Amino acid sequence: MKINILTLFPNMFTGFLSESIPAIAIEKEKLSVSLIDIRDFSKNKHRKVDDYPYGGGAGLVMTPEPIAGAINSVLVTGKIMPIIYFTPQGRVLNQKIVREYLNTDEIIIICGHYKEIDQRIRDLYVTDEISIGDYVLSGGELPAMVFTDAIARLLDNVLNDPESALTDSHENELLGFPCYTRPAIFEGLRVPDILLSGHHKEIDLWQKKQSIELTKKIRPDLINKKP
Repeated sequence: MKINILTLFPNMFTGFLSESIPAIAIEKEKLSVSLIDIRDFSKNKHRKVDDYPYGGGAGLVMTPEPIAGAINSVLVTGKIMPIIYFTPQGRVLNQKIVREYLNTDEIIIICGHYKEIDQRIRDLYVTDEISIGDYVLSGGELPAMVFTDAIARLLDNVLNDPESALTDSHENELLGFPCYTRPAIFEGLRVPDILLSGHHKEIDLWQKKQSIELTKKIRPDLINKKP
């Protein structure tokens, strides 16, 4: 999979792409990330990419020409691919949405900044608008990283144990179960006996029960939306 990230701050991704799961996915050639600086497509001698909004009001708006130029630099060969814009107005990202894009060959992500991007970019180019939560960030770079990481860990042969991803929170619309490792006793707290029993079927039942109970307690909305 190739992800083209259109951003004003490509250096923000340097550490992210060189560490942990994204780095492993890139090293194994399961993932390719292209960072495209939107400022490179500004015709302004100062590489300016923002202006005051029509109608007045606070904040600045990213102008459409540089963003369109960056998009078209990827689509120059006539490729057709999803173009995602991260915005608080979008549908909230979840594991189901991540899996929707898992088998996509190539994606464009637009990282907005300032007050907004010009609406005409959204009308003419964007195919999906996604939010990572009900709050506002300075730009779309962090959401782009969140999305890229969520995708990377699901790509074939990226995780050492592929089964691990299948038992994560939200994979089955439930939260994950409590996990323990050595030592068996830590600061007076002991690992549940069932996990030390070696009875795998009983352990599976315990984990499923814990997952359901935890979801009911913390995220009852996930239980209630189940058919």
